[in-house]
Amino acid sequence: MIKATKKWIFLKISGVILVPLMLWFILNLISIYDQEYLNVVNFFTNSLSKFLFSIFIVVAYFFSALSISEVFEDYIMNHKIKNVANRLLHISAVAIPLITIILISIL
Repeated sequence: MIKATKKWIFLKISGVILVPLMLWFILNLISIYDQEYLNVVNFFTNSLSKFLFSIFIVVAYFFSALSISEVFEDYIMNHKIKNVANRLLHISAVAIPLITIILISIL
């Protein structure tokens, strides 16, 4: 299977996974929006919420990294700049969710 087909399939799969997680997050964000600090902390200390939010963050960054790398492939003609941009993108797509998950697990 060629690389472009794999990216396309991963984009579609991650998009399908992202839809219910986004709905779950939006509904819960609405419910805790006007709550006190302790209620928000209680939401994020719940193990199911931690797990679902962690999956949501990982899939969202995976989806965005794939999407943005396609933009780099289409619009950056210099191969060195394109490679550096893609590497920085992939490093941040791993580092930011990892940091977020570690900080949430500390709660």
